[in-house]
Parts: sequence; structure tokens; C-alpha cells
Amino acid sequence: MIKKCFIIACFIVIGIFAYSQDPKPDSLAKPVDDGLAIDTSIDYDELLNEFDLFLDSILTPRSYLLINLSTAQGYFNFTTKNNTGIAIVQKFIWSPTLGYYHKSGLGLTLTGSVINDDKHFNLYQASVSPSYDYLKNRDLATGISYLRYFTKDSLSFYTSPLQNEVYGYFLWRKSWLQPGIAASYGWGSRTEYKERERYLRLLRLNRLPKRLRSLLLLSPPPATVTEESIVDFSLTASLRHDFYWLNIFSDKDHIRFTPQLSFTSGTQKFGFNQTTGTYGVSRYNVVYNTGNVNLDSVQKFQPLSLTFYLRSDYSLGKFFLQPQLIFDYYFPAREKNFTTLFSVNAGFIF
Repeated sequence: MIKKCFIIACFIVIGIFAYSQDPKPDSLAKPVDDGLAIDTSIDYDELLNEFDLFLDSILTPRSYLLINLSTAQGYFNFTTKNNTGIAIVQKFIWSPTLGYYHKSGLGLTLTGSVINDDKHFNLYQASVSPSYDYLKNRDLATGISYLRYFTKDSLSFYTSPLQNEVYGYFLWRKSWLQPGIAASYGWGSRTEYKERERYLRLLRLNRLPKRLRSLLLLSPPPATVTEESIVDFSLTASLRHDFYWLNIFSDKDHIRFTPQLSFTSGTQKFGFNQTTGTYGVSRYNVVYNTGNVNLDSVQKFQPLSLTFYLRSDYSLGKFFLQPQLIFDYYFPAREKNFTTLFSVNAGFIF
């Protein structure tokens, strides 16, 4: 056994020494073009260093002022003319945004939401959102924000009575496929609930068969339960990857393309107001939630939606343009579960 081991060890040592030799190439041999040859005219080290510096430039925390205008198609629940039902109507949403974000991670965002309600352009909701993002580690991004919504009274469509929201996210950026998780917790007041009580009843009746729905519409509404908690909670898990192309038309522009798959679960007693998804320095990448909600009469945690995003981002200096296509499957809906949404963001970062 010792003899066999010794012979094997000798062959290994000889092989190592033979491999380490630098034999002279045959002067008669001709190079063979197998189609896999490396282009020696390209400095790959310089190319990789350039891309690394580019990533550092967009991931390094910095202070900036954001001015943005975005538009998207969203769904709204309008009451019918006789106030006995809900009609789902698709409308364009215009959202001007002004934000300031300090390199320390502190930020403040002001956003408005405007739709054409067939009479005029209506600024029906505004929000203010202080936030903090931890971005000093290139491998991850995480942050938390508080949103306060201010909604007009006497609207002809449903808005959630949840006027306060805490949103937190975590994104692991080191791997090729970047996993993320986000959570939202919203709450409101008794006054806000009473103002939308009729909408809530109609939306919850929409979940029932038509025959039973018509019978319940004839009955008087139930008395308001004063101790009812006005809260909702959602949890979203996601996977994404960023593709980059540098110096497209000039040495100051780039394109980023980001496919993302998200799965959202949560309670759906009141529904969240339209919110903005924030990823640190990519905060201006607005994501719209649909208003096509099917509300539950009881608080329960359930699957809500499976969403596939196709995000693109063209940046030229301080200007950016972001088309976004969204495919959403909404589990609680009795019909028309699948919807397609499109949005475009444009703005400047100073």
C-alpha cells in the first residue's frame, strides 16, 4: 500500500513540474481561428474598472434634490349614479414629486396625485414622507419611511381611510439575483372611517354573489362598531436583477433594465392608498398600486398579488426617463384578476 502511494505521489510531482515548463512554440504551427479567440484590442481590465466606478457613482450616498413628474394608468372604484354599486374605472394618474435626500440617509418627499374626474383635473390626494435609508454598504440597502396622506372630502371614488403608513424595506445587492423584502403597516382614525363607510360596504358586497348582494343592499347598513381597529398590513417578497449599458449616445448616459417578480400578502380590510416603492438612491422609481380592491369584512392575512415588473431607466446627466410595464395578478378579485399597467416617470436630480 505504501509502495502504491509513493508511485502515485511521484506521478503527481512529475506532472506538476511538466505543466510548469514553458515550451517554445512550434515555429511551423499556424494559429487556428476557432471563433473563441479573445479580442486583444480591448482592455478588459479598464472596461471592468470603468463599470466598477460607474456602480460606485450610483450606489455611493450623496445629497440631491429631486423634481419628478410621473403618469400611470390606475383603477378607481366610483359609485354608480344610484349609489347602489361600484363601477371600476381606469384613469390616468399624474403625480408631481419634490424630494430632498441627504447623503446621511435622511430624506423628505412631497407627492401629489391628480386625475381627471370627467369634470376637471382634481388634486385629490397629497402625501408627505420623511425617511431614512442606510446605503453605506454596497452589498445591501435598507430603509424606513413614514407617509402621511391628506385626502379631499366628498370624492366620487373610493380612497382608503388609512391615512398613515410606515414602510420598511431590505434589499440584498451582492448576489446576481437580488432578493428583497418590504413591509407596510397603515392605520387611520374613526372620522376617516365614517367618511368612507358607504364605499366600504359597497366594496365588500362586491365580493358576494349578485343575488345575495341585491338582498343585502335592501337591508339597512349594520351599526358601526366603535372599537373597530382601522389598520392593514402587507408583506412583499421580491427578486430582481439590474442590467446596465454604458455610454449609449454620449459618455454621460446609461440604460438600466430591471425585471422584478414580487409576491404580496397581507390583510385587505381597507386597502392601502397609492404608495411609492423606494430603493434608496433609486427612490424616484415610482410603483403604483391598483385601486381595484376587493375588501374583506374581517381581518385576515392572505395572498394578495403576484406582480411582474419590467422597469427601464435612461439617464443622461441629471435627467432621467423611466418607462415601466407591470403585469399584476390580483388573487382576491372574483373576475378580471389579471391587469396590465404602464407608467412613465421623468425628472431631474440636482
